[in-house]
Amino acid sequence: MFIFDPMYLIFISPALILGFWAQMRVRSTYAQAQRMAAPLSGAAAARHILDSAGLNHVDIEQVGGTLSDHYDPRHKVLRLSPDVYHKRSLAAVGIAAHEAGHAIQDARAYAPLVIRNAAVPVASFGSGAGILLLVIGAIMSLKPLILLGIGLFGCVVFFQVVNLPVEFNASARAKAQLVDLGIVSPQELTYVNKVLGAAAWTYVAATLQAILTLLYYIMIFTGGNRD
Repeated sequence: MFIFDPMYLIFISPALILGFWAQMRVRSTYAQAQRMAAPLSGAAAARHILDSAGLNHVDIEQVGGTLSDHYDPRHKVLRLSPDVYHKRSLAAVGIAAHEAGHAIQDARAYAPLVIRNAAVPVASFGSGAGILLLVIGAIMSLKPLILLGIGLFGCVVFFQVVNLPVEFNASARAKAQLVDLGIVSPQELTYVNKVLGAAAWTYVAATLQAILTLLYYIMIFTGGNRD
């Protein structure tokens, strides 16, 4: 079956290598920034940023896990992992500020975020259904199914591409707010930059993997990898 073709792993190897490097970078920069003290906890920093932006209605909750931090646009809730929620470190305030940046994007109707949120259901469906149709189409040699599968998986690629400016913009907002509100100094911002920069590379790697996977499927459809 083509999805188990060793050529596939070779095809997406640049993305896998980049992803592995990015994950290692996230761990090392996060550990380093966790040792650097900040005047506020992650939750307090996020609250300060949200209130300063007039988003008093956005709640902040603790959620289990490590680096499981995220903003829920449906319920207007910013959820922070225990370390980020409680600790007074540059890592904690940086990550919390990034998530607060997403809340600000949501409140300001930031166009890429609006598009990304609208694409979530289609991308989620396309991720599973697209691959399933590709497998069935390959087994049964039905090109229409393969083409439909490629189209559905293309929705995943679209989501990943649109997600990049959303994440980069949230980080830019976070860093600006941290300095403007006096939560971190310009010198301390260096550590925040490292953490958020490393995290950004994980999104780049995910996008690259999605694009290379789609190209591989297109190669299969056009007969570029047939026995």
